[in-house]
Amino acid sequence: MAKPAVRLQALEVALLVGLGAVVLRAAQVQILQGGRYSEEARAQRTVRLTLEARRGGLYDRDGTAIALTQESYHVGVAPNELRDPLRDAAAIAAALHVPAQEVRAALRKRYAYFGGPFSALEVQRIRALRGVHLDAVLKRFYPSPTFAGAVVGRVGTDGGTSGLEHAFDSLLTGRAGAAVALKDRAGREYESPSRLIAAPVAGADVILTLDAELQEIAQRALGEAVRETDAAGGDVVILDPKTGELLAVASQRRDGSTPPSAFTETYEPGSIAKIFAAAALLAHQRVRDSDRVSGEGGHYKLPGRPVLNDDHPLPSLTLSDAIAVSSNIAMAKFAQRLTPQEEFSVLRDFGLGTPTGIEFPTESPGRLRLPAEWSGTSQVSLAIGYEVAVTPLQIAVAYGAIANDGILLAPTLVREIRGPAGDVLYRHRPEPVRRVVSAGIARKLRDLLQGVVRRGTGTGATIAHFELAAKTGTARRVVHGKYVPDEYIASFAALFPADSPQVVVVVKIDDPDPRKKGYFSAQTAAPVTRSLIEQALASRTVTLNQARLATVPAAATPPPLEDEDGLVPYVVPWPFHPDTAAGRGDRVVPDVEGRPLREAVRALHRRGFRVVLRGWGNAEHTWPAAGTSARAGSVVTLFAEPRP
Repeated sequence: MAKPAVRLQALEVALLVGLGAVVLRAAQVQILQGGRYSEEARAQRTVRLTLEARRGGLYDRDGTAIALTQESYHVGVAPNELRDPLRDAAAIAAALHVPAQEVRAALRKRYAYFGGPFSALEVQRIRALRGVHLDAVLKRFYPSPTFAGAVVGRVGTDGGTSGLEHAFDSLLTGRAGAAVALKDRAGREYESPSRLIAAPVAGADVILTLDAELQEIAQRALGEAVRETDAAGGDVVILDPKTGELLAVASQRRDGSTPPSAFTETYEPGSIAKIFAAAALLAHQRVRDSDRVSGEGGHYKLPGRPVLNDDHPLPSLTLSDAIAVSSNIAMAKFAQRLTPQEEFSVLRDFGLGTPTGIEFPTESPGRLRLPAEWSGTSQVSLAIGYEVAVTPLQIAVAYGAIANDGILLAPTLVREIRGPAGDVLYRHRPEPVRRVVSAGIARKLRDLLQGVVRRGTGTGATIAHFELAAKTGTARRVVHGKYVPDEYIASFAALFPADSPQVVVVVKIDDPDPRKKGYFSAQTAAPVTRSLIEQALASRTVTLNQARLATVPAAATPPPLEDEDGLVPYVVPWPFHPDTAAGRGDRVVPDVEGRPLREAVRALHRRGFRVVLRGWGNAEHTWPAAGTSARAGSVVTLFAEPRP
């Protein structure tokens, strides 16, 4: 039997070994694994919150909001942090429009929560109170949902984006912040204020080139045209040729949908492409002003292709005549003076068959085959606008080069980008792509286009007191790669004013019903263009240089006014210069009492009057009074009263 001393010694050794094991384990936990256990403990009692950043806004060129982020708030109150609970409770109740008794009852808890959501204006008075904690909730908002919807795009409830919202997503999104909140052992978050780690940074604001008033005019005119012609759809593009800025883009289908077809859907342009063949002939000096070709009695057969027909046959035609009356026969004959490479190069230089580089995320490049792929009739087909596929945007950009003395500019939808603090991060400057033709040839091309409106197929677009340079086009409609019998696309491309163009307007009407107004461009697309320009002239806010317009020579043959149920009548510019043509007759002042101010002004503009405003709100009465007669172009004073 072991002696007591030996047993005691063995016990001491065992205790020392055990104590050493505890120390070593403690060292392992505290020193070697301390960081991991600390993180696990922190994860169990805290949760990291992501603070959503305010998405930047989209605005028109003059600052009109197109897409905004609305910020609303949930309100939390820590009663123990309030400096004066009674006074603060009354302030909270008044600001949130919550009964004072309900607020006092909520403040008896450890943490009071008011879900709301409450607007920024409602929480403004209690924002600075100690103990009040605001939880922001951000929601995308479109003040005018129909405004250029397909172009602007949307932010979906799942966070998906489309249109410009998608194209500029990285700029608009901003940078999210972070905060830490406490939670209990069950993982439930405490109703208590969170600790801020990093504040969110708002996204940049994008100022678009679109003109809100002109966009509204374009959408309204296109919608009326689609309904009145019972067309399958249509597109309008309005471009500033000196800067490449898109001022308006509208698309609509018969069913009311608004796809971005001005950027994404191609078509064969028909006769509006004849001006590009004319540019090639002039650039390569293959035609003189005096050169004439036979009109062939309006019918001309070339080997390998159907008979060419002219709707306005002439015995013989110059190049100017061919453009003015849109002669397929004359353009076919003139085009054969070019080599395939010469014709292709000019078409390509005008931008046909290549993307324009617009910021929209899904642009179609169109189609223009290489000369090696042409058939024996391709050269003639291209000269009259077939065997080439373009978008309305490409046509607007190409005509912009003619307006801009032969220099093709890159189109843009972005005028400025501003940081959250308002600092300008980017400002658009015109971006020349290439010189397509010389300035002298560009002037000759504008002269040819003026002939279309003065004496040719575009007389239906004539505007009193202003010269317009334009081209009509009526082409067979292609569906799934095949021509559809008795279906056409009417298009019209215009430069306004002709001498020093400020805008390029392209209007395309798909498959108009010939039983309504006909299917030719002169009957469908040209009147829409005239309506657009006349409404723009009547508006004080549209981006047109009125001072420069006042110096433009008057058109030789101004058209008569439409009747009161037809297109928007001409509104004379200011200062007024009396018309030397036949008297224009009086107009009846419409009754606009009780109507919203913008609607009332628009109604008066449509009747041909200039408007002077007195007051703000709803229309009350006019002077001259409603129902009386006044001269077209005279001033009607509109008196308004505040809305109730």
